[in-house]
Amino acid sequence: MFRIKIPATSANLGPGFDCLGMALQLYNTITVETKRPFRISLTGSYKEGIPADESNLVWRTMCHFWDLIHYPVPTVDLTFENCIPPARGLGSSSAAIVGGLATANAIAGSPYTKLELLQVANALEGHPDNVTPALYGGVTLSVPTEKGVLPRVLAQSPNLKAVVIIPDTPLNTKKARGILPPQVHRKDAVFNISHVSLLTEAFIREEYSLLKEAMCDKLHQSQRAALIPGLLETLEAALQAGAYGAALSGSGPTLLALIPRSFTEDVSLSMTNMLEKHGNIAQAMVLEIDANGASSI
Repeated sequence: MFRIKIPATSANLGPGFDCLGMALQLYNTITVETKRPFRISLTGSYKEGIPADESNLVWRTMCHFWDLIHYPVPTVDLTFENCIPPARGLGSSSAAIVGGLATANAIAGSPYTKLELLQVANALEGHPDNVTPALYGGVTLSVPTEKGVLPRVLAQSPNLKAVVIIPDTPLNTKKARGILPPQVHRKDAVFNISHVSLLTEAFIREEYSLLKEAMCDKLHQSQRAALIPGLLETLEAALQAGAYGAALSGSGPTLLALIPRSFTEDVSLSMTNMLEKHGNIAQAMVLEIDANGASSI
């Protein structure tokens, strides 16, 4: 028997659309018992709507990997403890894919490196901004190249914490991506390129005061505000309460604020109160940054 934990992730961090991400200390866990009759058991806070049969995304990903390497599908007893809320912009599908790949790789004797697993995960997920931090931990940059995704860890253990504000109402990723225009203005592209560069410097040099400006965006947040009432006002409330920076987490609806270690309740309360004024009830969590990515426990 062995167990693997996979962190929640927050993608984009403002301007880094589909390329920046951060791993958080909130986990889904997979427990594996080999040479047992096939079974999937679900535990944790989020079980509703998740299949406990061969259609489960973790299991389908495991079978996909074994098919890639021509490994016979073994009989296993699997328990999935789901603590990452689904359809909230915290990388639940990436956690399932990364978890499935890491588990299947371990069962097969670890023939794939972490980098090779990333390429498979990216192909399955369609974009690397969540799967890279889910595998590597920390704050990551995913660079698309002709040979695949080049992952870079900008900061393994940044000296800050994350506030995540999780609305009760889920938001489908496909819907949140579909609202974006197929083309962008050159000035907006330049704005985001420059702000990703500034954000990269902020993490590498640990100059977190730069994050207020660095986490600004022109490509997706204002467009998605139509789907999340109070989005922009809540991000501003976080800054006014003392956050280093704030952004939409992935495609939403969760909102992310990065804060000094000495700050907690002021930022959380300001954000939840502002969302509530716009008709959104939300849960607040203060999380450490995960430094390890998917790992055995």
